[in-house]
Amino acid sequence: MEDMADYVAMWTDNENQRLLQSEIVESAPFEFLNPCSVIYRQLCPFCFIPNPTITTSLLQLATATAIADSISSLRPAATPSRQPPLAPSPPSTCDHRLNLANTISFTATTFSHLKLYSPTDSAPPSSDPNREAGEDGEAYEEVKAVVTKERGGVVGPFANDEVRRIEEDELRIRELCDSLTQRMDLSQELMILLPCNPLSSSSLSLHHHLSDAAPATLLLKNPFSAAAIPSSSSLNYNTIINSNSNSNRNIRRRRRRNKASDSFIIMASKNVRTNHFLRHVESMKLLPSGAGHISHLNAVILGESLATEENDFVLPSNDFADQANVKSPQQYMEMYKRSIEDPAGFWSDIASEFYWKQKWGDKVCDENFDVRKGKIKIEWFKGGITNIAYNCLDRNIEAGLGDKIAIYWEGNEPGLDGSLTYTQLHDRVCQVANYLKDIGVKKGDAVIIYLPMLMELPITMLACARIGAVHSVVFAGFSSESLSQRIIDCKPKVVITCNAVKRGSKIIYLKDIVDAAINDSAQSGVSIDVSLVYENPVALKRVDTKWKEGRDIWWQDVIPQYPTTCPVEWVDAEDPLFLLYTSGSTGKPKGVLHTTGGYMVYTATTFKYAFDYKPSDVYWCTADCGWITGHSYVTYGPMLNGATVLVYEGAPNYPDAGRCWDIVDKYKVSIFYTAPTLVRSLMRDGDEYVTRYSRKSLRVLGSVGEPINPSAWRWFYNIVGDSRCPISDTWWQTETGGFMITPLPGAWPQKPGSATFPFFGVQPVIVDEKGVEIEGECSGYLCVKSSWPGAFRTLYGDHERYETTYFKPFAGYYFSGDGCSRDKDGYHWLTGRVDDVINVSGHRIGTAEVESALVSHPKCAEAAVVGVEHEVKGQGIYAFITLVDGVPYSEELRKELVLTVRKQIGAFAAPDKIHWAPGLPKTRSGKIMRRILRKIASRQLDELGDISTLADPSVVNQLIELADA
Repeated sequence: MEDMADYVAMWTDNENQRLLQSEIVESAPFEFLNPCSVIYRQLCPFCFIPNPTITTSLLQLATATAIADSISSLRPAATPSRQPPLAPSPPSTCDHRLNLANTISFTATTFSHLKLYSPTDSAPPSSDPNREAGEDGEAYEEVKAVVTKERGGVVGPFANDEVRRIEEDELRIRELCDSLTQRMDLSQELMILLPCNPLSSSSLSLHHHLSDAAPATLLLKNPFSAAAIPSSSSLNYNTIINSNSNSNRNIRRRRRRNKASDSFIIMASKNVRTNHFLRHVESMKLLPSGAGHISHLNAVILGESLATEENDFVLPSNDFADQANVKSPQQYMEMYKRSIEDPAGFWSDIASEFYWKQKWGDKVCDENFDVRKGKIKIEWFKGGITNIAYNCLDRNIEAGLGDKIAIYWEGNEPGLDGSLTYTQLHDRVCQVANYLKDIGVKKGDAVIIYLPMLMELPITMLACARIGAVHSVVFAGFSSESLSQRIIDCKPKVVITCNAVKRGSKIIYLKDIVDAAINDSAQSGVSIDVSLVYENPVALKRVDTKWKEGRDIWWQDVIPQYPTTCPVEWVDAEDPLFLLYTSGSTGKPKGVLHTTGGYMVYTATTFKYAFDYKPSDVYWCTADCGWITGHSYVTYGPMLNGATVLVYEGAPNYPDAGRCWDIVDKYKVSIFYTAPTLVRSLMRDGDEYVTRYSRKSLRVLGSVGEPINPSAWRWFYNIVGDSRCPISDTWWQTETGGFMITPLPGAWPQKPGSATFPFFGVQPVIVDEKGVEIEGECSGYLCVKSSWPGAFRTLYGDHERYETTYFKPFAGYYFSGDGCSRDKDGYHWLTGRVDDVINVSGHRIGTAEVESALVSHPKCAEAAVVGVEHEVKGQGIYAFITLVDGVPYSEELRKELVLTVRKQIGAFAAPDKIHWAPGLPKTRSGKIMRRILRKIASRQLDELGDISTLADPSVVNQLIELADA
């Protein structure tokens, strides 16, 4: 219980309130009038004697409620001059059956009306402790009757000034409600900001009068009332809660001094568009629990097991919050507010922590986010001269981290491992950089990297950055056709690869794929003169590797010969750093271009805060560097912070499903960042593979790539993290460069499956189909207004497509392509792609890309691909196939189609289901109705909707009949 009490106290704005809270809990004189103290001592709040039904939940609830809603009205006191009257001769236990509803009802009522004794109060005459209250006698008796009823007949003392205040508030509330009903349409949603206790009589009266005036949604705003108003109580309105940031105690003091300053603010909040950027995070700042279902106290503190679907809050422990980089909602709000109101100052201060050969000019940020105003442009720190590789390596060595481990490497086979210190990593990077310069690679030239997760992958990335070359890492799982597309688009000076890699028990011959891609690109007029090949003898011996003399060069034959020092190529902050291709809805991959300065500052900052990074941490991100996660949170973000990074070559379930946790124990991993796909896969394998290992080193967990479903979140938290580790469930994209919406461990409670709140400098908005911002609880299209340092600058060679894809759908905003819901507490829930891109195990795959591969088969006349839910992969690929006339359906042909996709794109893009389709549902204009296909694929046949507009409605029944064929 001490944890809960301390936790609630931690969120109070005033240190005096913290002291007061401790006195409330500990001071015996408060025992019979303070519900918090009564419940703490496991006394029945109605008769003040021991009650066996007092539970931990009631203790926590009463504590949160009492402290939150009434602490301002209590005063620490010496032993009162007179103890309040007690029920005569109480028995040892009572028979009241307590539940959350009646306990909180008591707490609300008594704290609204009771006044504590103190030496300055006049004690009631001993002969009549419940005397008439002078001219306020009628109101006094009314209040006394309410409280007497709630307390089971036990009456406590009241003070005249409290009754007078209640009566004055009642009059003001009535006047306000009369004014509202005359001047406003109360059928719309109202937001009412009350600078007073939500459970005081005035607030209860406002509930009562407004609900009588109109059955409108009432939005009462006050700091802790989500904890105070249970859904089962008589105050069960659809409430959203917030308040003035000052404590109620200070507000009441001001009220006594200046009645005119105490005002109510009324505003309509339905279909409102506003520029108030803090509107969806301010409520979180003021709530110790984040709000939501805390009315049932469905919350646990780190260290307790979140066992059921009903428990849906995880609160940081005091110990974790005390050491966190962001310790509270207040600290987050201060930083967030500045990052939006003064982005230039906020990001300049952070950027100054890095090394700049030359500082940027007066204009920190120059942007145009609105296509209606001209060409889209985003620039950060332009004119600043720096180098990201220097900041990752040289700066850390100069700071004394030269002997610190930069990379631990774990091979596919258990027992195969290695490591590099920051000094050793610097030397290897310089050797590769010198080689690249020697073969003619210079600033601005492209380099294709097609490597598995060896240490040589981040080494090569850093080497390119050191000399100003633009690296383009291609995931070593893409097919030769996909690799060829990227070679043709960026025209690299060199391709760097590996002869083969072993993933689990399977050998993948990477060089064969590269050879085929180079041959294909040559036919399109793009030739590759140099292919640098790393020998990986565990997978394939040198003598068994196919070779082309004059073009292919062994890494081990040349790189070690070069010097371990290499001059840095200083670049402008807006010079390109890397290209990373991502799937598009047109079938052609998009070359996302990130520049140097803003990306450097943003990835370093997001890594530091989202993972609560500490210098002693060992960090493991399971992502491949072929994806943006491997760029930002395997290589650049961690190393810019001087972190120790683990790189793993193999499969997470090889040789068994316990491999991840074996690695965690071996290297004492403290931060573990992975994809929901892996979580679900390991969850399916069973808890025993996890629990056989210690995992005591784990401190923070993370999720990336797709929304994590709540059940997987709970398993990740309960089993993997032993209910000790907060989960940073991050939302971001290849295009954003870094985290956009993410929990900050220690700063606020988490909801399983929610990405929670925006990172510093990010202004997410949810819009409807017309581009109008939606307020409050809603679902819609997720957009971002105003730029952030890590944003991508263009699509390589196609700025028009850049604007059309991301900025024209909703003018004035960056359109993410994702759907999003925001709950009543302001928490964000990502709902997946709304365009024609499928997210399979975190891999974004364009439907057009898969369809193109399918129809390349000579027997396939037409294909339509949709995404469906998949237990492990998040989304699976479901393909409807129309064959050439006369070609029969067969299992052999089904396999051929799947293999065609595997060959042209990669195994990860292979369809999970081939659905034979005599025809596809099309409109009369020829447009395929994918909405109907999704419903059929998901077996939601009762939600097909109107199909009468189809050119041939009978096609739908044919598809349903062939669903299991």
